[in-house]
Amino acid sequence: MRLPVLLLLALLTSACAGTDPSSDPTNDPTNDPAAPAPTDASTEADPPAKPAQLLADLRVTDRRQPDDYDRDAFGSDWVDTDGNGCNQRDDVLLRDAVDGTTTVAEQGACDHDVLAGTWIDPYTGTTLVFDDLKDLGQAQAIQIDHVVPLAEAWVSGADGWTDDERRTFANDLTELLAVDGPTNASKSDDDPAAWRPRKSYQCAYARRWIRVKHRYDLEVDASEVDALRDMLGYC
Repeated sequence: MRLPVLLLLALLTSACAGTDPSSDPTNDPTNDPAAPAPTDASTEADPPAKPAQLLADLRVTDRRQPDDYDRDAFGSDWVDTDGNGCNQRDDVLLRDAVDGTTTVAEQGACDHDVLAGTWIDPYTGTTLVFDDLKDLGQAQAIQIDHVVPLAEAWVSGADGWTDDERRTFANDLTELLAVDGPTNASKSDDDPAAWRPRKSYQCAYARRWIRVKHRYDLEVDASEVDALRDMLGYC
């Protein structure tokens, strides 16, 4: 039996239409291709709102000086928050390495003690290659950065947290990046008004900064907001 003409036309139109690009999540300009996939429970409640809206939701206050900042209040060592047997440094090194470049070994309960590999520093774009991360000099040349520095978190509200809450923040994998050691030292405790990565990474950096501050209900100051808005302009 021949199909009715209208039905046949409808089927042909549907076949030619394809997928609406606006329905493809990979075309969402708020997606951060540089951000690692969520790896712990702290990301499950990550809000779906766009970074600009999250930024607008943050409480703006006058900037405080970290006069009473206590680094030890965040814990002194990397810990294994996800129970996989490896501390956060090894988890981040493995996650952020160029695929297929790492050499790992078992160390105690950890099955991926990272010994060597290649990384692309997100802040500068520099390629970092290490063949012996048990060597102190090489280990210091690649560091794990708190995107929102602990001193910045302290003056933004973490000074009122419990020690457990601060330890959770300090070991949140979505707050951590493997970066070039000297670049990490130059970033220090600065916020986006005082320090920025290379221009091509500023969008991703601002997004990550905003989401961390939003997730932990941390405050921002006016100059910080201006800098973040400026960096979102590169998205």
